[in-house]
Amino acid sequence: MKKLKIFTIALMLFVSMSLITGCTPAGTTSKTLNLFTWEGMFPQEVLTGFEKETGISINYNNFDFDETMLAKLQAAKGGDYDLVIADDYIIEVVIEEGLAQKLDKSKLENYSNINPIYQGQFYDPTDEYTIPYGAGVQTIVFDPSRVDIDIQGYADLFHPSLKDNVGVIANHRVINGLALKILGESYNTEDIATIEKAGEKLRELAPNIRVIKDDNLQDDLLSGEVSAAVMYTSQVTMAMLTNPDLKVVYPSEGIGFGIMAGFIPSKAPNADAAHAFMDYLLRPEIAAQYFEWLGYYSTNKAADSHINEEYREFLTLPSDFTGETEMIKGLGAEAEEAHTKVWTEFKAEAGQN
Repeated sequence: MKKLKIFTIALMLFVSMSLITGCTPAGTTSKTLNLFTWEGMFPQEVLTGFEKETGISINYNNFDFDETMLAKLQAAKGGDYDLVIADDYIIEVVIEEGLAQKLDKSKLENYSNINPIYQGQFYDPTDEYTIPYGAGVQTIVFDPSRVDIDIQGYADLFHPSLKDNVGVIANHRVINGLALKILGESYNTEDIATIEKAGEKLRELAPNIRVIKDDNLQDDLLSGEVSAAVMYTSQVTMAMLTNPDLKVVYPSEGIGFGIMAGFIPSKAPNADAAHAFMDYLLRPEIAAQYFEWLGYYSTNKAADSHINEEYREFLTLPSDFTGETEMIKGLGAEAEEAHTKVWTEFKAEAGQN
């Protein structure tokens, strides 16, 4: 997931110029889908299957952070890309700036397969612009054979017995929010004093931190590098499939809940190809394939029964879950600056710069 050298280079330049100008040669129809999302979002068989079925080739472009995507889309004035899959909070900005176009639902025969739980959210309350392609929460996973306490929430990660033994993802809003939730506050507070107070609390966790990273944090838990970790849903899935004896904890203080969704940029060169790929992904059997690949919660209710039993319990919230969930939203510049300062100080205290 994811010799004729002179000819190949010339062809690549030709395609690139077509994308930059947002058009195709006169009298022809574009047969390329310009997809923009994170690396490895789909198994190759899903991409290949679409190409074989439709004759539309996929030009897979990837970004590292949502903010990188936004900057490139702004520079292209809503052009260059046909379909973007990104996080909820950044999509809110995209829609507000007029960089997304409304969906033509007449071209989405499988639209009704979407689980309504994941619709009507803050970033697209009327479901005019987006289709959800995965959801997740930040949970704690720990190895009970290597931990002396029964972890029930974020506050337990501060226990002295976990010194130099905790890993966390590198998402500053999630981890700063960990401290906010311990204090009984919202992830989305704009109050600077509250954010700073949470920063003071978070720095108390620094002695217990061994690893801060986004990629493959589950490997550090599985190898014994850390005994407890705050991880993304996909990482939790991979960890539990490898070692079912690990314990998953939905923190008692509440959890952050997020959705990845797809949208068509306002000046997409080939919106028809984007609609075709969206509809293809909404097929139950196709959706099941990529949810098993991703390890995120299924947002397609028709796909749930197609998901292999081995994965199914990890790809939906537990039926008996009664905890509080809160979506992490975009903040104003002042609050975001305060979060950045808190995060920088925390990493320095934890020796993770």
